[in-house]
Amino acid sequence: MSIASAPLPSSDRLDVAAQLREALLAVDFTADGLLDLLGAPAYAALARSETVPALRATRGDGALETLVRLFLLQRTVPHARVAAVLPVDALLESGWLAEADGGLAATVDVRPYGGPDGEDWFIVSDLGCAVGGAGGIGSHDEGVVLGVGGASTTLAGLTVRTPVESALDLGTGSGIQALHAAQHATRVTATDLNPRALHITRLTLALSGAPVATVLEGSLFEPVGEETYDLIVSNPPFVISPGARLTYRDGGMSGDDLCRSLVQQAGARLNEGGYAHFLANWQHVDGEEWTERLRSWVPRGCDAWIVQREVQDITQYTELWLRDAGDHRADPEEYAARYDAWLDEFDARKTRAVGFGWITLRKAAAGLGAAEPSVTVEEWPHPVEQPLGETVRAHFARQDFLRAHDDAALLAGHFKLADEVVQEQVGLPGAEDPEHVVLRQHRGMRRATKVDTVGAGFAGVCDGSLSAGRILDAIAQLVGEDPVLLRDRTPAQIRLLVEQGFLEPVGA
Repeated sequence: MSIASAPLPSSDRLDVAAQLREALLAVDFTADGLLDLLGAPAYAALARSETVPALRATRGDGALETLVRLFLLQRTVPHARVAAVLPVDALLESGWLAEADGGLAATVDVRPYGGPDGEDWFIVSDLGCAVGGAGGIGSHDEGVVLGVGGASTTLAGLTVRTPVESALDLGTGSGIQALHAAQHATRVTATDLNPRALHITRLTLALSGAPVATVLEGSLFEPVGEETYDLIVSNPPFVISPGARLTYRDGGMSGDDLCRSLVQQAGARLNEGGYAHFLANWQHVDGEEWTERLRSWVPRGCDAWIVQREVQDITQYTELWLRDAGDHRADPEEYAARYDAWLDEFDARKTRAVGFGWITLRKAAAGLGAAEPSVTVEEWPHPVEQPLGETVRAHFARQDFLRAHDDAALLAGHFKLADEVVQEQVGLPGAEDPEHVVLRQHRGMRRATKVDTVGAGFAGVCDGSLSAGRILDAIAQLVGEDPVLLRDRTPAQIRLLVEQGFLEPVGA
């Protein structure tokens, strides 16, 4: 029997899920509890799908060791050991456990997951398909449901977490994004093309003690019709591949059409002021500028912030995803044939590389619908500080401020230096003056920008007490420059510092 056709626990027995949750928490089967039990090296090895260190660390017969072997390492455990920790009869009846080789075995992977505010959650996935699961990452099996991966946590960290009435998790998988959304949305809808994923999402929510979500089967926005939402999140099957062999990752449309369609259709499904967050892959096509290509995806009436985090040439990209599915361990001729088919697909579409990153849309707020949209497309492969949800919200707030303030209004405004911004002076040792001055953030996007002496001096005294114009007049007097000329040439630099988050408008 394939993994994707194996029976799943009942999603209707919320009482049993509550009993299981209570039993798991009672023995500290949590993210922190696992780290304490296994130790950092074995815990990190699990994330690399290496189970031997964890097996060695769970040789004892304690309650937590029993649950780690049962649910994480997917070993058969003697009936008596399990019965000492869990309500076995109820779990057998509802399908969480099964009889196996004279003992008991889990029917799904259950993975502790720490919420953003210290919540103890549990992510359910198919056996061996959690990141760090007993069977490794990825599968040849069509229709399997994976657990939490780096992409899942990245998207969760990017999402703006203001309270909303309605949220949509499109392509929910094992329900991670729906679980996060349930903490700040009154109503959550989760959709997926794979009915098995919807079943597992119900299990994830129930076992985590989260409110029940509406789950709908179907592709893209089809299941929700004309319904609109305050928040849309999606970690879609964005892999650009020949065909749709693996539902959990392959888009099934030509090239990057799935990601493009998803982004373009999202505008009509967002309420005013609402956000949509996507992870996506996109093609770098001969003769096309990738930034302009992505700009064309942004729907009317929406502002956008698109960040390219990584670019791979087509051979690197092909090898990554063939290995993800374990194809490199198959027959060498079969592997070569698959590799060749991927390169044929890229050649046909004149694709020379593939980019990966984040796309955030915000539906224009009242009064801004007729304004020129703010669309920022940039490459930022550098480290950032997650979570970034507040950074994303602040980005769009700054765009609104800048659109509403011409140069005269900007000079009349008050600003303060953002938290944890430092100044670096770069130059030859012993030189009287630095060659250039750099402002650097230690929060959020962790940007750095080069400024002139006026820009550095301006930023350094911005504490919200004086208007920008009065600060420039004082600087002009200090450096012996015409204050009118300084006022004329400095607003562009102020705009850049505000746009990138080094300066924050006061009272905006």
